[in-house]
Amino acid sequence: MGIAVNGIDVPDAEIEAELAHHAGAGNPLKAAVHEVVLRRVLLAEAARLGIAAAGDDDTIEALFDREVKVPQADDAACRRFYDAHRDRFASGEMVEARHILFQVTPAAPLDLLRDTGEQILAELQARPERFDELARQYSNCPSGAVGGSLGQLSRGQCVPEFEALLFRLRPGELAGRLLETRFGLHIVQVLRREEGRVLPFETVRGHVRDTLQRQSWQRALHQYLHILVGRADIEGVALGGADSPLVQ
Repeated sequence: MGIAVNGIDVPDAEIEAELAHHAGAGNPLKAAVHEVVLRRVLLAEAARLGIAAAGDDDTIEALFDREVKVPQADDAACRRFYDAHRDRFASGEMVEARHILFQVTPAAPLDLLRDTGEQILAELQARPERFDELARQYSNCPSGAVGGSLGQLSRGQCVPEFEALLFRLRPGELAGRLLETRFGLHIVQVLRREEGRVLPFETVRGHVRDTLQRQSWQRALHQYLHILVGRADIEGVALGGADSPLVQ
């Protein structure tokens, strides 16, 4: 493919091997190329600093441990986050929901699925009573066999992007757009919800601190990766340092 990092060619075989880990990406080839190139950039930096471990992943982890540092979140920052996101700390909060999943596969590319999903969403907005029928007909989730029902869900049971939408919807509300997750595209409806009791700050202080610490580390890591990518001599591809599962 004519890709090189710091003057060293990246063989096609290395990219082909990486492709298997990105089958669910919108553009698997682009994701695989970016992953391979970014890994090479990181390993080159680790070698420059004299950092070595048993394997590539451990070496990159050791590089991050040494080079990416963030301060501890203090109580004032934790309190501000808690006050701004009290809904995250509700105990017993629950929704009953259903969905229709359009799963991305090689035979069903994202653009085709999106067109189909938007057509079905428009039909449900006009005729919501067809949800059960259309879920059984179109959903790629096993829940399709029961009209898309996901049963009762509490926080922490779904991937973050799905959960965020679920707990914003009102009882009976059909989401007005398709939701994209790692599993594909979803039409989502909440049938019922029960409000939880907000846990006191003292109970969740440690969780809040961990959350803020993780967010700070992610921001610092993204900045670090962009710096490394900017310094590296990369030929044949334009690389965004933060666009990689390595930083998830």
